[in-house]
Amino acid sequence: MENILAFFSENIAQILKSYLSPKHILEVEEIRIRANNPIIIKNNDGEIILDYIITTDDLLRTLEKICENSIYTYQNQICNGFITVKGGHRVGITGNAVVEGEKIININYISSLNFRVAKQILDCSNSILKYVTETATNTVKNTLIVSSPGAGKTTILRDLVRKISSGFNGFKGLTVGLVDERGEIAAMYKGIPQNNIGIRTDVIDNVPKSEAMKLLIRSMAPQVIVADEIGGIYDVEIINYAVCSGVKGIFTAHGATFTDLKLNHTLNTLIKDYIFERIIFLENKKVREIDYFNPRTLKYEKLGEKTACT
Repeated sequence: MENILAFFSENIAQILKSYLSPKHILEVEEIRIRANNPIIIKNNDGEIILDYIITTDDLLRTLEKICENSIYTYQNQICNGFITVKGGHRVGITGNAVVEGEKIININYISSLNFRVAKQILDCSNSILKYVTETATNTVKNTLIVSSPGAGKTTILRDLVRKISSGFNGFKGLTVGLVDERGEIAAMYKGIPQNNIGIRTDVIDNVPKSEAMKLLIRSMAPQVIVADEIGGIYDVEIINYAVCSGVKGIFTAHGATFTDLKLNHTLNTLIKDYIFERIIFLENKKVREIDYFNPRTLKYEKLGEKTACT
C-alpha cells in the first residue's frame, strides 16, 4: 500500500497515513478524491469518510505525480478515463471532457480521481477450473463468466489466465492471447505486466477488442484468447472469427441472470450460435450456477452445482 501513497499529493498522503492503521491499509479497495469534498475510502466493511476536504491543487498535484510530471505523455490514457500506474493500480479520471468528432480528445478541469487498489488473489479460480479446462485433452472450453459489477469476475479471469498459461496439476500450459483493453487484468506498466498472468501469455492493452483479437490471432498464434467485458456491437464478428480459427475463448460479461444475457443482442447472438460451452454466473465472488452446452440436445443445461470461488 505504501507504493500507492506515493502517487498522492503530500497533503493527502499524510492524511491517509494518519487515518489508516497498517491493518486498515491492507483492506483498502478504493480511495476516491473529489474537488471540494472529503476523501472517501472503500474497504471490505464499507466506507470511511475522512475530514480532509480536497482542493483543486490537491487534484492537480496528485495527477502530476500519477503522470510522472508529464501529463502530455499520458494524454491517451487520460482520454480513455483511466491511468494504470506501477503496481497495477488503476486511477479513474473524470472532469470536463473536450470532444471533437464524437471522440474525447482531452479531459481538463479534473474533478475526481478514483484509485482502485490492485490485489491479485492467487488460486481464486481453483473451484471453477474443472468446468473451464479438460485435462484429458489439455484444452479449455469456450467459456463466458457473468456477474454484476464488483462480484469478482475480472479477478477470477486473471487467475484463470495465469493457471492456463503456466499449467497446473497435469494440465500443460497453453499459449494465451490476452486482450486487456482497460489494463485491468495484466496491468501493464511500460510494457511489463504488474500481475502474474503466466509464462505463456501475450498481452495487448489499450486497444479495442475487435482490433486486438485480430492482431493477436494473426501475429501470436494463441491457443486461447481472453477478453474482459464483451457485449459490444463488434464483438460477435471477432469472437466468431477467433472460434472459427480454432482458438478457444474465455470471456466475461455484465449480467445477473440468463435473461440479462438474452436481452443483450450481441450476447444473445453468441448464445444462439452456441459459441459458449460453459456459462458461469458469479455472485459476491461465488459461483451461483453453471450452464453448459449439451451437443446432443443443442441446448444449454444447468450443471446444478454451486461452489465458492475462494
